[in-house]
Amino acid sequence: MRPPFEQPTERDLAVASAQLGRTVRGVVGIAARCVCGNPTVLATTPRLPDGTPFPTFYYLSHPAATAAMSDLEAEHVMVEFQDALADGELAASYLAAHESYLADRALFGEVAEIAGISAGGMPTRVKCLHALAAHALAAGPGLNPVGDLALARGDWSPEVCECVAYPIEP
Repeated sequence: MRPPFEQPTERDLAVASAQLGRTVRGVVGIAARCVCGNPTVLATTPRLPDGTPFPTFYYLSHPAATAAMSDLEAEHVMVEFQDALADGELAASYLAAHESYLADRALFGEVAEIAGISAGGMPTRVKCLHALAAHALAAGPGLNPVGDLALARGDWSPEVCECVAYPIEP
């Protein structure tokens, strides 16, 4: 099982906050990193410190990755990916991704308000490519088929650093 993840450092939290343009909340780990070492995917608690239920365990923080997923959503590829779920094998893999996501998040607590809810529309819809790509990056290729499709289709690669210089002391 993947979690627990590498604990975030103060620098990781500062970089992720700069990436998102706001203070990060409930980060329990760095689930994926850019090749330069900056956070790309955050793992967050299923209940935020203020008590809010938060189903998005894998949260895409990298600005270039986020922009690439936004571009795909603007191009309406979600409809294409949704239609592809008519394929029984793809649908079964997507269901397995959903179950894996829930199992990963459960290691950090169960929250009744979000029981059975993962992210990105799983297991039957394609709703948010950001969440699906984050899961694919955290889990590695082959676990989340729609996240893998989105990463393959986008104009961002986890193999190439596109980070801006963050004015943060190490």
